Amino acid sequence: MVQSKLKTMVYISLLVAQALVIGLIENMIPYPFGFAPGAKMGLANLITIIAIFTLSKRETITLISLRLCLSTLLGGTVSTFLYSFSGAVLSYIGMMLVKSLGPKRVSIIGISATGGFMHNVGQLVTASLIAQSWTVMLYLPVLSFLGILSGIAIGVCANYLFMHVRTLQRFQMERDRQTQQNWASQLLGKDLI
Repeated sequence: MVQSKLKTMVYISLLVAQALVIGLIENMIPYPFGFAPGAKMGLANLITIIAIFTLSKRETITLISLRLCLSTLLGGTVSTFLYSFSGAVLSYIGMMLVKSLGPKRVSIIGISATGGFMHNVGQLVTASLIAQSWTVMLYLPVLSFLGILSGIAIGVCANYLFMHVRTLQRFQMERDRQTQQNWASQLLGKDLI
């Protein structure tokens, strides 16, 4: 039990470190979209997708929180934290809702595309609240298109990683086994009552 918790903590730490490095590298790349200032690929969200499929909800929220706090400390401001926080929360909620539809109805690519779209919605809602004007939401169609494209690209990358990295496959199988055990214990508990 202790070794399993330690392994999970190390795994979360490695994912957070990878997300921070990816985010810092992405911040050094000039924005490729002249018609959409501030639009980024959101490559660090690849780590969030991996966490959703390999960790529990609590552990994934821990990972997202650590990533947001540390990235703000390493080069952000209060406003970047607010934008990132709102985007990350809405993105996570959206991805978990879509994931709950099941693998027969939606793929990892669809879940990631949902995350890209919802992240932009969260950031624009925050911008609207800060600017005290809903006209900021007029930017949503452009950002939605870019967010969905980015989400698809990140979903393809995540799919590739899950197919070719044994460590991720192991964590995903372990997570699936725990989920099945939880369902079984809940069903047995209800039958006994």
